[in-house]
Amino acid sequence: MSVRMNRGAACILGAAALIGASCARVWAQAQEPAPHQHEHQATVPQDEHAGHAPAVHEGHDMAAMAREGSGTGWLPEASPIYAFHGSRAGWQLMGHFNVFAQFLHESGDRGADQGGSINWFMGMAQRPLWRGRLALRGMTSLEPFTIAGCGYPDLLASGEQCDGEPIHDRQHPHDLFMELSARYDAPLTRGLRWQLFGGPAGEPALGPVAFPHRVSAMPNPIAPLAHHWLDATHVAFGVVTGGVYSPRWKAEASVFNGREPDEHRTGFDFGALDSVSGRLSYAPRSAVVLQVSVGRLTEAEAGEQGGPRVDVTRTTASAIIHTGVRDARLWATTVAWGRNDESGHASNAFLLESALTFRERDTWFGRFEATGKTGHDLDVPLLGDETFTVAKLQGGYTRAVASRWGLVAGLGGALSAGIVPQSLSGAYGSRVNPGVAFFVTVHPARVMM
Repeated sequence: MSVRMNRGAACILGAAALIGASCARVWAQAQEPAPHQHEHQATVPQDEHAGHAPAVHEGHDMAAMAREGSGTGWLPEASPIYAFHGSRAGWQLMGHFNVFAQFLHESGDRGADQGGSINWFMGMAQRPLWRGRLALRGMTSLEPFTIAGCGYPDLLASGEQCDGEPIHDRQHPHDLFMELSARYDAPLTRGLRWQLFGGPAGEPALGPVAFPHRVSAMPNPIAPLAHHWLDATHVAFGVVTGGVYSPRWKAEASVFNGREPDEHRTGFDFGALDSVSGRLSYAPRSAVVLQVSVGRLTEAEAGEQGGPRVDVTRTTASAIIHTGVRDARLWATTVAWGRNDESGHASNAFLLESALTFRERDTWFGRFEATGKTGHDLDVPLLGDETFTVAKLQGGYTRAVASRWGLVAGLGGALSAGIVPQSLSGAYGSRVNPGVAFFVTVHPARVMM
């Protein structure tokens, strides 16, 4: 038993070392001057996700196309691309996915075991239209069918409802329809473009790029605890966003339906577009993107014990850094802070996650989070609206074992430690509760730049 614990401690310490190095790297990157950006980048449509980029015509800057993240959010221009791509009848076509088959174990009095599949799939078609470019996107997840019950075990996670009760210590499945959207992008003036985005399902201009699309989170099957403080609006059933941008900055605003999806994951949960948000993104250099955003989410969350729904004011700030993209080493890091203000109390969340890949084969990843959660969030009724700081440290490794037909398959595992204050140890069985994950992963191979 002691050998197992020592190995587990070594993995967690390795994650802590990776995260500590990431902190130093964030600071070092912030001190470096921005490189010269070529003027032609402002005239190239900067389309699609890292891992979601279309085929690139000769002369286009592939790095600029890799900048687009989830919704209209930005990743660093120096981002890898994992996708299938081609063209047909004047349309550029792209397909991307990330699929895990996993077994999860969380210990303690609230722990659980579960096997299943965490997954999502995305398709995009784009073409020139008038003076600009039209892009159509669709994204789906089979988690309503591959994740049992109210979600998969994720100690200290919370958010949304199932069977009329708050979901706690589990991560809810994603909806079958995660995105159905269109975007039009065109020049406004020399060096400046405008953009209009919207659809029945999509992401407003609020928070950093959502975790399924972050390169720093790509090897990790588990959702962050801070998801509902940062990027939970990445599935909003009804959104319209407008913005203007240059090669270095982007300003945008959204109107959207900010209500959380219900527990029936195969339909559309439409509502009034009565929530608003605004976001400012800045790319001081090709490897770094900073963003700040704020949103007012009307009736975002279900009320306690059948009470009226709760409005939330969400504020976020983040930095995403990618280095070594053209080398044998890729290092992706995200550091983010989010705050939710609602009905008489406020809570904060901090996230630091990092992934380090060598030669597209060996990937080490780690994540540290500290989040303020109430007794209601964690379903500890006697503690009610009292807020507690909980934390989770996770570290893992993935080994690519096969690469053919444009696909990469890997085997991986992760260890975690859920940490609660003494006042919650009775509910969880211990102040520190370890967890373990084993998984197989498949995704498209990287498109070399």
